[in-house]
Amino acid sequence: MESPNLEFEYGDTDNFTAELSELYSYTEEPEFSLNRDYFEEDFKNHVKGRRWMELSLEEQRVYVMRLLDALEVTDRDKRLKVARAILYLAQGVFDECDTEADVLYWSRHNVFLLYDMGIFTALLELLSMEIDNNQACSSAVRKPAISLADSTELRVLLSIMYLMVETIRVETEGDSPERKAAREAFKTELGSPLYNGEPFALLLFTMVTKFCSMNAPHFPMKKVLLLLWKTILFTLGGFEELQEMKVRMREQLNLSPLPEDSIKVVRQMRAASPPASAMELIEQQQQQKRGRRSRRPLVKQDSLDTYNERDPFKNDDARDEEDDPEDVDSGIEGEVDPLDRDVIIQPPPPPPLRPPTERVSFPRGLPWAPKVREKDIEHFLETSRNKFIGFTLGNDIDTLVGLPRPIHESVKTLKQVSMETFLCQSESPLLIGQGEEEVEETPAEILYLGMLPSLSQYVIALLKLLLAAAPTSKAKTDSINILADVLPEEMPITVLQSMKLGIDVNRHKEIIVKAISALLLLLLKHFKLNHIYQFEYVAQHLVFANCIPLILKFFNQNIMSYISAKNSICALDFPHCVVHEMPELTAESLEAGDSNQFCWRNLFSCINLLRILNKITKWKHSRTMMLVVFKSAPILKRALKVKQAMMQLYVLKLLKIQTKYLGRQWRKSNMKTMSAIYQKVRHRLNDDWAYGNDIDARPWDFQAEECALRECIEKFNTRRYDKNQNSDFTPVDNCLQSVLGQRVDLPEDFHYSYEMWLEREVFSQPIQWEGLLQAQ
Repeated sequence: MESPNLEFEYGDTDNFTAELSELYSYTEEPEFSLNRDYFEEDFKNHVKGRRWMELSLEEQRVYVMRLLDALEVTDRDKRLKVARAILYLAQGVFDECDTEADVLYWSRHNVFLLYDMGIFTALLELLSMEIDNNQACSSAVRKPAISLADSTELRVLLSIMYLMVETIRVETEGDSPERKAAREAFKTELGSPLYNGEPFALLLFTMVTKFCSMNAPHFPMKKVLLLLWKTILFTLGGFEELQEMKVRMREQLNLSPLPEDSIKVVRQMRAASPPASAMELIEQQQQQKRGRRSRRPLVKQDSLDTYNERDPFKNDDARDEEDDPEDVDSGIEGEVDPLDRDVIIQPPPPPPLRPPTERVSFPRGLPWAPKVREKDIEHFLETSRNKFIGFTLGNDIDTLVGLPRPIHESVKTLKQVSMETFLCQSESPLLIGQGEEEVEETPAEILYLGMLPSLSQYVIALLKLLLAAAPTSKAKTDSINILADVLPEEMPITVLQSMKLGIDVNRHKEIIVKAISALLLLLLKHFKLNHIYQFEYVAQHLVFANCIPLILKFFNQNIMSYISAKNSICALDFPHCVVHEMPELTAESLEAGDSNQFCWRNLFSCINLLRILNKITKWKHSRTMMLVVFKSAPILKRALKVKQAMMQLYVLKLLKIQTKYLGRQWRKSNMKTMSAIYQKVRHRLNDDWAYGNDIDARPWDFQAEECALRECIEKFNTRRYDKNQNSDFTPVDNCLQSVLGQRVDLPEDFHYSYEMWLEREVFSQPIQWEGLLQAQ
């Protein structure tokens, strides 16, 4: 059976209800009633005979203030009960609600009330205490098996904070001006260094690194990662905010507007009929020679699957080879090589005219605007000078004397297209005052400054968690345990309980992959927009931590099975489970799963990982060679079986950048893929990716490329962030030749009094020769 086209809309997050339900594990279900019981026990003692919904806003504020005071008690058990009561409020007092919509309404109402009363700040203090609770950490390290009970306090606190961040982050049409103002204030607080001098996200990063160093194995990593992702998404902004930032920055730099947004272009490509590709033109030409007409119609598609294999489920033995019978039957091999420069492709005969009511307007050309680099201009001018003048001028891109007027116009166009690259990568910032660089304190800048001292640890920790959650990873004795917040105290004893726990564990891992992939992509995109070297620093740490083979390992599985996995039990999802009566769960119902065509979070994770891989390998030939060395081509080709336009586009991009390294025979054997790349992927000016003779294909330059980039990054970080350059901690130059060779500016009147200065500072001062020798 052919895999169907997937109606998937890529965005920042899934729908709000799905994002709330993924916060809780199915093993946490009994705790919902526990939260309610603690709340009602306390509430009835202070507000007798009435329900929460019946209180006025002022009465609700008074009660929340009482809970806030109770959070400061020293007794740990009492404090936990109060926290559970607050969590019940944040969950929407579901026992008083009849529908899921009511739960969401009251949850939103209560969350804004809790924020207004200062609950988040109080929770932050408790969270810091729990993180630094050495007794709990030591106890968890010594325990042979860690379960859900070991992270109870942390899970309650993180759940409340996640509900507050996610609920306030999401805007609704009915929000009042007061709520909009509260949203902006909360966003500013989270992104500013208000909590112990650093943004809130850094506290969560600290939890991640502490967990991965095995110093706190009881930390509930799924909740930490979800809260970290949503905090970054809230404070820095999602894909739409990123696009708006790009537009504003281009306006400030007097650049032309952005030609397109990748996500919007893919959506348009799904809705439009594709034009004929090079492959189709050649097939039509060959069939015309044989006196036959092409019978392949141009049809509307939801995926980029025009050139995919007919059989999407090939045997594993044949996966690495792509010799499709269609390629042989079409008469391409042995007769004409479509990648040969000398072959002239004749256009096909015009199709018969249709009635006006059935006429379809095909888009002309590719949907992407071309891009160019400074290197393209240099190569273009070098070729033109050799042709018209007979000599070159090196890296000179300004001198156009002796070249024809069309060359002048071409260079002008290239410079206009590449102006943004020049400005972004320029190392001549505006300097003010005493030579210090003026840096705007954007949320991304504040976050990067806080992450900088421990950035490598954060990256390694996230990749460790991603590896542990990957479906292809096998459990090892020395690997980290990411199931601390999903395993119950008592292991299942029946088949049904085992099946339920198995689904919960798989779902748990999928959510972790979703959070990490989205988090890394957001960091890369925001740092790249803030400053190119911030992006390069994070990307280089990802590469050094083996992110490329890790992502390829993730995709080296039956990707269709992963996309269509049904590791969900709808009856146990929040808020469905707290409003409706629980149906009887059977082994058959658990095996059947939900009726969805695909798993949203898994498809979302796959696209995010592909985008990350694209970002860290783009224009980096050493990293592209890693894709070749790790044999990524057959792995990526199998991912094309997922018929979703966004995912296929990024797979084709990754294949495009490495085609020139794969050899002529690979290109001839994979003509469908080559044609799909030709039709669907953006091409650069002077782009000859399909020929394999680019001057960038020299392998001996790769190591020097990474070293030169690292040097530029270190200079950038030192210049902008090393605030101790003039302090006592600055390294001392001990080289005698270097010190004596420095020019020292002396005051104008020094030569009048230098003899007195010598007598006072040199001759009359005793020299401690022993101390000097010891210092040496």
